[in-house]
Amino acid sequence: MTRSNGQDAGSTFAGSETGFLRFVDVKKSYDRKTLVVNGFSLDVAKGEFITLLGPSGSGKTTILMLLAGFESVTGGDIEIDGVPVTRIAPYDRNIGVVFQNYALFPHMTISENLAYPLRARKMGRQAIASLVEEYLSLVELDGFANRFPAQLSGGQRQRVALARALIFEPALVLMDEPLGALDKKLREQMQFEITRLHQKLGFTVIYVTHDQTEALTMSDRIAVFNDGVVQQCASPDELYERPRNAFVANFIGENNMLPGEVVETVGAKVRVSVANGKEITARLADVSSAGAPCRISVRPEKMFIKTDRTGYDNEIPAKFIVQHYVGDFIRYYFELDDGTEVTVKLLNDLDAPKLGQGEIAGLMWQASDCYAFNTD
Repeated sequence: MTRSNGQDAGSTFAGSETGFLRFVDVKKSYDRKTLVVNGFSLDVAKGEFITLLGPSGSGKTTILMLLAGFESVTGGDIEIDGVPVTRIAPYDRNIGVVFQNYALFPHMTISENLAYPLRARKMGRQAIASLVEEYLSLVELDGFANRFPAQLSGGQRQRVALARALIFEPALVLMDEPLGALDKKLREQMQFEITRLHQKLGFTVIYVTHDQTEALTMSDRIAVFNDGVVQQCASPDELYERPRNAFVANFIGENNMLPGEVVETVGAKVRVSVANGKEITARLADVSSAGAPCRISVRPEKMFIKTDRTGYDNEIPAKFIVQHYVGDFIRYYFELDDGTEVTVKLLNDLDAPKLGQGEIAGLMWQASDCYAFNTD
């Protein structure tokens, strides 16, 4: 069986065929009035794992359906390996698809389910039997060939669905919320399985989810959608540490948003007046002139509760409300003078502060760990 070298296929795409999959100004409207996808453009390298992330109704699943050929584009074009595919039938696009509901044939055995796409391609019986055996082993389901889907657990059925999408060696694999029906433990196991197979076989993935942790864990790049428009497409660490706007900052991971007003911009920094007239310094994102309303974005784990610590750029007084013990860390909840709620996330160790309800404490963080965003 022909495969790419899998030892680092999932991580070295940047130097390979950057235009293997191309979306060029793709638009989609169902009523000829409202665009649910508005000017989507993206180049995907061969072997890359791209996740489309966003809230319900943001357009991410529509992109997947357009690529699979289950929906027609309103405008723009989609190319796979240099070939426009918008006029090509779904079954001729050489794309594997994995759905949340598995989409296995209940009346067929596991081996028959895996054999189905190979029979549809007129492959010989001996070759089919060999590939079915190989892919059952690949997803660690040896000995399950003669069982029916109803006799398998959710995680096992999803592995069968994954094997069936890969067995005919498609150019591209699309996954639409494939782990959404699984519990937390199974979901984490399947994240590992999909990542393992992606690295081993080197196939290209377009993955749709609304689960931020899943996207951050599995992806080479993440495209964050809102109202049919990509807000930012970047690596997981770039999105988390350097969000382009307030939507991305608020959507990816936990975040505190402090309302304020721009005092002054100096180079790449900005001074902002927040609750009770307190001034803090932040990194300049997309705010403009002095006097403009803005929001300061700072992650809970970037903030500290003042004890004997020094050397922090920003400090603001806050009233302690309650704390939640979460095992390896503790969440502290505070309230600023203007009613803004703030969360601080600290490791659970001997130095974790003990506060009384209503106690005023100083919250500290570095200017390099926060951004000033427009309120729009």
